[in-house]
Amino acid sequence: MPSNLDRNTLSLRDRSVVSFASLCLWAFVQSQAQQLPAPAAQQVVLETSTGIIVMEVFPGAAPNYVKKFLDRIDNGFYVGTTFHRAVPLGIIQGGDPLSRDPKKRDLYGTGGLNELKREPNQLSHVRGTVSGVLIPGNPDSAGSQFFICVTDQKQLDGQFTAFGRVVEGMEVVEKISQLPTDNEQRIEPRVEIAKTYLRDRPKPEPIPFAAATPEEMAKYRVVIATSLGNIEVALFPEVAPEHVRQFLRFAQLGLYDGTTFHRVVPRFVIQGGSISSRREPVPQRYAPLLKSLKAEFNSRLHVRGAVSMARTADPDSGMDSFFIVLEPQPQLDGKYSVFGQVVSGIDVVDAIASAPLNGERPIQQIEIRMKVIK
Repeated sequence: MPSNLDRNTLSLRDRSVVSFASLCLWAFVQSQAQQLPAPAAQQVVLETSTGIIVMEVFPGAAPNYVKKFLDRIDNGFYVGTTFHRAVPLGIIQGGDPLSRDPKKRDLYGTGGLNELKREPNQLSHVRGTVSGVLIPGNPDSAGSQFFICVTDQKQLDGQFTAFGRVVEGMEVVEKISQLPTDNEQRIEPRVEIAKTYLRDRPKPEPIPFAAATPEEMAKYRVVIATSLGNIEVALFPEVAPEHVRQFLRFAQLGLYDGTTFHRVVPRFVIQGGSISSRREPVPQRYAPLLKSLKAEFNSRLHVRGAVSMARTADPDSGMDSFFIVLEPQPQLDGKYSVFGQVVSGIDVVDAIASAPLNGERPIQQIEIRMKVIK
């Protein structure tokens, strides 16, 4: 998406660096708005050769599907089977008992069907949805096979019976979906399910700084480590408490690690921290924390070294990406939320600002890691 970045009209929210994984993360956040039925008491865990996938299943939406699925998980039915089919960045498919035998590769996708009748429900095929595989043209032909949506596939709503949702491990699902396939969409390397079990729903992970007061947050600083050196930032929670809270939280959880300073405008700003520039996708359990912030315009000025939140034209759209001011920019005062100030490492800021550029993007990637100190 194009950006508008100049000294007078500033839209410091660069979507040109959005990765597929980050777009998926945004889709996941949006999908949480869907009203879901009550999940089963326990979660389903699939340990695969590529990583762990955890699902919630919904007995109220598809009772027969869920009962059959849980029985099979509990009995180890899926152990030794593979995720045998993928539509790149679309769906992955598994659960065929024939896939236990590599010699039956040509038959993968034909086994374990014709056991369950269709159970219509309101679950939509959004990212992470788990649904039953059918024989084309036969809505009552589901069985042990299932597929997982890597991205929204709402065109499938009403055609297939959805019965679950991935709650952890979508990065594993994405990785499987991008493995090499043959002309029949069969995944070439074996992605074997090594273990299946049910587990109690874990207690929610404590959210850092959730109850911290402005006085408590003022005791912390953030060190931004880069390949060119470290930048230490003091924070202003007395004027921008929610921006500081989110900045500290993302830094503490490592959400900024692997992001970059992706934009440089000499004599103006350097910009970084966009979740979309992360080398690895954000762990799915942190997706609900990715929330836009209401503007906290304040009396702090955009002086040299000021740290302020990037946003779109919507004042309440800032979330992750921040910028550091290179020279005083009074036209930004009262229009962007200043929440910190560089207190050490301004020479590193200048070094980043002097990096060779392709347009506004550094030619060599300047990666970020952050540490919260007290």
